[in-house]
Amino acid sequence: MQDTKLKNDPSTMLSRRTFVGGVMATTAIAAARPTAIASPVDVAESNVPPNWIDAHVHIWSPDTERYPISSQFSESDMRPKSFTADQLFEHCRSAGVQRVVLIQMSFYQYDHAYMLDAMEANPGVFSGVALIDHRRPDLTKRMKSLAQKGMRGFRLHSRGDAKDWVDDPGMDELWRTAAHEGLAVCPLINPDDIPYVDALCKKHPDTTVVVDHFARIGISGKMERDSLDQLCRLARFPNTHVKTSAFYALGKKRAPYDDLIPMIKQVTEHFGPERLMWASDCPFQVEDGHTYEASIALIRDRIDFLSASDKQWLLKGTAEKVFFA
Repeated sequence: MQDTKLKNDPSTMLSRRTFVGGVMATTAIAAARPTAIASPVDVAESNVPPNWIDAHVHIWSPDTERYPISSQFSESDMRPKSFTADQLFEHCRSAGVQRVVLIQMSFYQYDHAYMLDAMEANPGVFSGVALIDHRRPDLTKRMKSLAQKGMRGFRLHSRGDAKDWVDDPGMDELWRTAAHEGLAVCPLINPDDIPYVDALCKKHPDTTVVVDHFARIGISGKMERDSLDQLCRLARFPNTHVKTSAFYALGKKRAPYDDLIPMIKQVTEHFGPERLMWASDCPFQVEDGHTYEASIALIRDRIDFLSASDKQWLLKGTAEKVFFA
């Protein structure tokens, strides 16, 4: 869960495959088109392939000359060394995942070239969440520019400084601009940071917010009851959402992750399925014996209190509404 470019070189060329009928068919980029979008209920009641959406994936290239990383990182931070669009598709194919929300990898910092190249090479498959410096003087202009290129949200990284976000003028501009432009703010926070996000939601109730990875509740191995209650209090803001994701890193950290079901039930009771979205957090979900199938199966197969329609929202509808509309 820690967030520790492909043009003409055949060895690093991004896949130009799009997802059709639950699998990806190889096609020329000029012929690729987004698949038709049906409502969650329509899909639940038909024989159409599932067309699931993975709402949180990081990709990067081993070619650091073409796609250099930030000076704040070293190549040793790139673990695994490579996780390209093609490598991602190998995991998505059998799970029926046809679209993906890409989250900018931190060691690229504010250079989104690799993500943007992936999005251009795979039209209709990817949406994006960018990183941005909220202190830059041209913040609103930069946000609009990235949105025109397909970015649908902006990620906030808490590094113990979330308490400073509430009264920061740049952060205020970021949240206001996101609301005005129909973009999402996506905080990656720890449990102690929830009150500060709460305060920002109160100041900016019209801003779409997507909290990553249950606010990392359970990363210590324990489900912190007070923190979970605080997270659920965010449900009083109707534009706030939660990603049910990064199962490999929470609770017992062992598949099939059934120990996380009570936490999923509580957030479902407060937010409703229409404001929850499943995500794998690849490539970290497919390391150390964890699998992509185990992650999606927790929501798809193992939770009896979720109806078929509920699962459609978690596995497709909510992410579609926020990141692909």
